[in-house]
Amino acid sequence: MGKKPPSPAYVLGVGLTKFVKPRGKIDYTELGFEAGIKALLDAQINYDDVDQGVACYCYGDSTCGQRVFYQFGMTKIPIYNVNNNCSTGSTGLHMARQAVAHGAAECVMVVGFEKMFPGSLQGSFQDRTDPIGTTVEMMKQTRGVTNAPGTAQMFGNAGREYMEKYGAEIKDFAEIARVNHAHSAKNPYSQFRDVYTLEQVLESPMLHEPLTKLQCCPTSDGGAAAIIVSEAFLAARPHLRSQAVLIAGQCMATDAASLFDRSSISLMGFDMSKHAAKTALDEAGVSASDVKVCELHDCFSANEMITLDALGLCEPGKAHEMVRKGDITYGGRCVVNPSGGLISKGHPLGATGIAQCAELVWQLRGWADNRLVKGAKVALQHNLGLGGAVVCTVYKRADGASNEDVSTAGDVGYNPAVEARGFTREQVNRVRSRRSRSEWALGDTEKKVAARF
Repeated sequence: MGKKPPSPAYVLGVGLTKFVKPRGKIDYTELGFEAGIKALLDAQINYDDVDQGVACYCYGDSTCGQRVFYQFGMTKIPIYNVNNNCSTGSTGLHMARQAVAHGAAECVMVVGFEKMFPGSLQGSFQDRTDPIGTTVEMMKQTRGVTNAPGTAQMFGNAGREYMEKYGAEIKDFAEIARVNHAHSAKNPYSQFRDVYTLEQVLESPMLHEPLTKLQCCPTSDGGAAAIIVSEAFLAARPHLRSQAVLIAGQCMATDAASLFDRSSISLMGFDMSKHAAKTALDEAGVSASDVKVCELHDCFSANEMITLDALGLCEPGKAHEMVRKGDITYGGRCVVNPSGGLISKGHPLGATGIAQCAELVWQLRGWADNRLVKGAKVALQHNLGLGGAVVCTVYKRADGASNEDVSTAGDVGYNPAVEARGFTREQVNRVRSRRSRSEWALGDTEKKVAARF
């Protein structure tokens, strides 16, 4: 039997915290609460409308999700805790879409949050097999090992292979980072908003050629949330259709056997990215040439380079030419990472995929008016985790229109795409559960969040 075609699923609301450097000052309960309240306000619903919850995080004990969601209400709904490395957030979105599209829920709330440790990524357990140990061992056998952070070596090696095979140069990778840093200057949620010249990117400390420090994403604390709803749920609220964004195509994929074909590019999940992108685009009935705005997983500039290729945004082996032509920024072929990407916006693992979704929702609504990709009707998202998993998602406006500039947006009194503000006690009261809330579960979280604004 063939698969049953999915029913439509929409992103109705999104919310973000600012992404910040990990200093141990903000707890995950605050990050999840802030993002979740903002998403509920954006969707103009109450937590009692939510049928299921999905919590996305990598660094935390089991049931951190319940600890966050109980702050909104204790309504006995199923709450899932998801950990899928750097693709955790979009894995949660995939789960929500599956539940809605196949009739298991009418409204699913996805909240991603991460309270990280400073410095490069480290494994949590030293007394058991590393799940990416086979990947690391293949890198050792094919390219050797340096003192650089492990992920910088792996993705940097993929960049080296792209140079060897296709003629990319070190400055091409630096240009990717320069563009992303330039984009982030207009994103109020970005961890870094400084703009750099190409020379400054190239002259920053070399970690693992071709990657300098300014071409590598930071660790970050942050939260993001999204509300995914069915056609029936949206039809009951017709006044919200203009802000709803259709998940037109989506694919979650894992690695092919080519992962271990001794290619440094393959080792970074190139084939699963290629498969997921094609499958999602096909489901949406569009091609890569229709995509004018894209949020992709630029944990390092080298990964953006190979991913431009994997997603079909350029001809095979021509990603560096796309970069040189200015085709990854405004005025070019496709604006890639208008948010600033992981490199500059930051990378709180569990929140990243949902933050990418939020940026593309704001773009298609026309709310991101200080960085709008005008005329975009199709948006593409790519979120990758080594180990491995990737989710590619194609978004379209629910009303079929293209985006337009707007001066005001939503029901919160300001435009959240261009201003990172807090919320009032009245707004929190409006969206927390009316039928089953617990002040004990909320504790002092609301006060702590309010104190930051």
